[in-house]
Amino acid sequence: MPERFTHRFRATELAARGGIVAVMARLRALELPEHVAGDVELALAEAVNNVTEHAYRGRSDGTITVTGRLEDTRLVLRISDHGLPMPEGKLPKPRAHDLSDQAELPEGGFGWGLIHALTSSVRYDRRAQRNTLSMMFDLSKDKSEKRTAP
Repeated sequence: MPERFTHRFRATELAARGGIVAVMARLRALELPEHVAGDVELALAEAVNNVTEHAYRGRSDGTITVTGRLEDTRLVLRISDHGLPMPEGKLPKPRAHDLSDQAELPEGGFGWGLIHALTSSVRYDRRAQRNTLSMMFDLSKDKSEKRTAP
């Protein structure tokens, strides 16, 4: 039977850190497999920080809600807010970066690439002034199995 939870916190840098820690503690208490915990935490942190930094840009009254559903073979996290919509109302595509020149490394733009790489699927919806980012993680294989699979 799936385990479900909801956690809400203010959209400030400090509260976001605490919210991410609380969500991860809840997932570990629900026995999230350790082989995906780091990926989940990194993707969650990137997504929550994007909401805090961009959706609620210039506002201090924002709230972020993270709902989770942990099943035998997958984890679904939904991050919701009432901030600004994504540009063009769509999920940003990961950007390729030229990393060959170490002196000219870009300062940002890696987050969406990480989120796409760490999740099995990611989706964005905007309805009734509410943003929802859904991220799914496949729990059925550990990282070593994924690397060696054809």
